[in-house]
Amino acid sequence: MSVATRRSNLAVIAVFGWLAVHAAETEPDALVGIWASEMDLGPLVHGELTVDGRASRWRASIAGFDIPVQREKDSVRFNVPGGQGEFRGHLTKDEAKILGHWIQPASLLHDQRYTSVVELHRLAAGIWHGTVIPLEDKVSFYLAIERTPQGELTAFIRSPETNYFARRVYKVEPNGTTVTFSNTRQRLEGAFDAKAGAITMSLLNGAPPLQLTRRKDRSAVGFYPRVVPEGESYVYRKPMSEDDGWETATLSDVRLDPKPIAALMDKILVANPHDNPVNIQSLLIARHGKLVLEEYFYGFQKERPHDMRSASKTFGPMLVGLARDHGAKLGPDTLIYSLFSEYKSFANWDERKQKVRLRDIMTMTAGNACDDNDDNSPGNEDRMQEQEQQPDWYKYTLDLPMVRDPGGEHAIYCSADLNLVGGAVRNATGRWLPEFFEQYFAAPLQFHDYHLNLIPTGDAYMGGGAYLRPRDEMKLGQLYLNGGVWNGHRIVSKAWVDESVAHHSSFTPAWPSEGEHQYGYGWHSHFLKVGDRVFRDYGAGGNGGQVVVVIPDLDLVIGFNGGSYGEFSKWYRWELELVPQYIIPAAIEPARQ
Repeated sequence: MSVATRRSNLAVIAVFGWLAVHAAETEPDALVGIWASEMDLGPLVHGELTVDGRASRWRASIAGFDIPVQREKDSVRFNVPGGQGEFRGHLTKDEAKILGHWIQPASLLHDQRYTSVVELHRLAAGIWHGTVIPLEDKVSFYLAIERTPQGELTAFIRSPETNYFARRVYKVEPNGTTVTFSNTRQRLEGAFDAKAGAITMSLLNGAPPLQLTRRKDRSAVGFYPRVVPEGESYVYRKPMSEDDGWETATLSDVRLDPKPIAALMDKILVANPHDNPVNIQSLLIARHGKLVLEEYFYGFQKERPHDMRSASKTFGPMLVGLARDHGAKLGPDTLIYSLFSEYKSFANWDERKQKVRLRDIMTMTAGNACDDNDDNSPGNEDRMQEQEQQPDWYKYTLDLPMVRDPGGEHAIYCSADLNLVGGAVRNATGRWLPEFFEQYFAAPLQFHDYHLNLIPTGDAYMGGGAYLRPRDEMKLGQLYLNGGVWNGHRIVSKAWVDESVAHHSSFTPAWPSEGEHQYGYGWHSHFLKVGDRVFRDYGAGGNGGQVVVVIPDLDLVIGFNGGSYGEFSKWYRWELELVPQYIIPAAIEPARQ
């Protein structure tokens, strides 16, 4: 998902408001405290969906709309007026169900469309009913105003969903009816409505000003790691069993020492919100195939899907293995340009393009002018997503100039290449990616609600940004740890799993404690040292702290989700430092006893 585009949608127009109702001077200490606004901005169209096929002209009813349905054989489609949603599905052979996907429009918070699975069940002859559960536009803002020991007022703003205001501290200066917020980057003005006990702020481009109210007794659930009675300490609880395929157990059941885990929890729970190094929103651990730790923070919950960011890049190569297992003529040596015969020509033609293989784009060694860490790179993800001349991002990527020979050891981080992997799967299978993903991956792994973002031309974006429940994110790691098997059922071949997590290329280390950074087919791999032992892991990773880590030698899967978007120096250390400091010792200490 494009960070720059998302930030532009969340850009601060101004922090105005705080409109005084009295002419009296604002008392500085009246401003001290936590002020919050927690909003659900939609989308408008959601909820119960009924398709009525009793007449010759089928109709669909949802959220007050009554819409004609387009039918062709078993295909069932309709569009909500005003571009407020779209349904595409098909009728099963026995006509007992309509299986489909709901496509919601882009929004203030999500600059791409998202699709969600919808299953309609027959209520009576010619009538099917189900529920549309789109990705919610939830966002919250917390303004913390405090007095320093030197007597100055300062403020900072936190948004768990966006982290837009990360590390920004403002000097607060009350002056009559106005209050000024300033730092080296911004100068903002506002006023305080003392009678209403509220602060009015305009934080979302295109949205009305927000009203933030004072929060007392630690009731700002998204500001604190967890809202519990003061003085209470962490108490471990076994994860709940439910209908999602996970068997649960206690830490002791799988020989994990509870003490290091409790120490890690304490570190998360007492973190300073001002500059939090462990802004972790969920932490899950599975060992020996059993989920043994499931903890949520900052208002996040078990059933709330979380943005995976680039951790969902790993889905692209996984879909390649699934496509090959189900008969598609597709493999690492497949020549990429031969798969896109629908394009009659390519810009910046270079004979080296004829040599680019699927392996090269899965390992980020394609050799094209694409570097997400270089704002001037033509293939940079932000540039691709912000430009409007070429809505087909597959074509955009194939048209990039070549800057080196394809293949080799050195990887250059390129989201466009991993998205192109999805295009290869689409063309080799002839299937719409969300349907293929649901049939061969999400449904067999018993996913609950999830949401895939779409490129402008309508297929799933494999460069990142899928929203999954943390419990379902963990299944990707457990599936590969099990050699492609989930709960006794073969999902993807063991040969593909082994090849995917093997070392194919390497990134230049980006952090002092990182060491060697290997890369497979969408899987990052590091070497974690604990005492005199070294453990090779492999994982899917994304901006902000979205990480699924697999440690085969310990039969261990670890899942982080976080809110440190844009703060690489924080979240990147969770795998490299927190795992070897707390989680690996929990696994190896009981073995020594």
